Amino acid sequence: MAIVILFVVLFVLLVAGAPVAVALGLASLVFALLDGVPSVVVLHRMVGGIDSFPLIAVPFFIMAGHLMNTAGITTKIFTFARATVGWMHGGLGHVNVGASVIFAGMSGAAVADAGGLGNIEIKAMREAGYDVDFSVGITAASSTIGPIIPPSLPLVVYGVIADTSIGRLFAAGLIPGLLMAFALMVMVAIYSRLRNYPRDDRFRLNVFFRTFVDAILPLMTPIIIVGGILFGIFTPTESAIAAVAYSLFLGLFVYRTLNWKRILRVSMDTVETTASIMMIVATSTIFAWILTANQVAETFAVHLLDFTQDKTMILLIMMAIVLVIGCFMETIAAITILTPVLLPVAISVGVDPVHFGIILILNLMIGLLTPPVGMVLYVLAKVSGVPFERCVTATLPFLVPLLIVLLMLTFIPELSMWLPSKVYD
Repeated sequence: MAIVILFVVLFVLLVAGAPVAVALGLASLVFALLDGVPSVVVLHRMVGGIDSFPLIAVPFFIMAGHLMNTAGITTKIFTFARATVGWMHGGLGHVNVGASVIFAGMSGAAVADAGGLGNIEIKAMREAGYDVDFSVGITAASSTIGPIIPPSLPLVVYGVIADTSIGRLFAAGLIPGLLMAFALMVMVAIYSRLRNYPRDDRFRLNVFFRTFVDAILPLMTPIIIVGGILFGIFTPTESAIAAVAYSLFLGLFVYRTLNWKRILRVSMDTVETTASIMMIVATSTIFAWILTANQVAETFAVHLLDFTQDKTMILLIMMAIVLVIGCFMETIAAITILTPVLLPVAISVGVDPVHFGIILILNLMIGLLTPPVGMVLYVLAKVSGVPFERCVTATLPFLVPLLIVLLMLTFIPELSMWLPSKVYD
């Protein structure tokens, strides 16, 4: 009975508009009081949930993304992407995707991509005469590449919860991220033919080299982060610190666009964002512990396996569950709650934890593009001045290529597992 009350309280609080961390914490506290669990145990579990060395990477990756935006480095990335792929039909749409791929190797967060690059991209596309719905839709969809291509904040959190190698997860995300970019560029090409969008400009070798030279130091960021991890120079946590140090070096000494006042503002933004994420992780941990202690995961696994033991059907059911929950719950909270419940089922039917992590995160990234808790849509509504409802309808067509990629990754494990097997095995 207490477990039913747990879910009822959580649902009521979420519908009432309570922050996710508050809803999870209060629901867990109500259960603890009803079940006679000492409050000290609740506090101990919450603290234990964030007492993890890999989670130190979270604030540093957040700060690196903020520093890149504040230092104006995103503008250099966009200019280079424009010189590289802007010559294609619907050039700025392809630039949008290409810039997101590059920025993904620096920030690891979809919201940072949408907030940083999104403003630049939508403004440029408007000035070039692109439809607003197309501009907002492709910007929203391309921002989901960020948490798939390493480094990735959601993959760090998943790795901690699932006790899985974060290095292997980062390696597993590279090819799927590029596959997402390719699928979105195909969608851009289709739109461009149907709406007769122009080329941005013809390809000029001198412009390409000039923008490349101007952007070469920012372009080194993903090489430093990903290369350092893959070649064992530093851990994923240490790579986050390296990213911050390199961002400070570029902003303070190379481009001189940062000053101590801006760094202080970035630090305060980082503290605020990190505190929010850590509160979600802490309250989600106690919520997940309650589910585990009451054998909710085992009960779910038994019922699901009684219903079907077909691997394909089980994966489809789990992906459908994640898609629905992703529409209503913040990504980090969803990861910490769903992983202990769904991962054992996935392992029981032969799914590798690394493979499951990639399809789980991509699934939840699609949730960022769907109401009512589509954080990317809220950010783009703010930076573009387009009503939230219009952002939703503009993004819907771009869910198609993302869902196709999700199905491909789900049923062709080699797409995500090939690179980790080559690097780590």
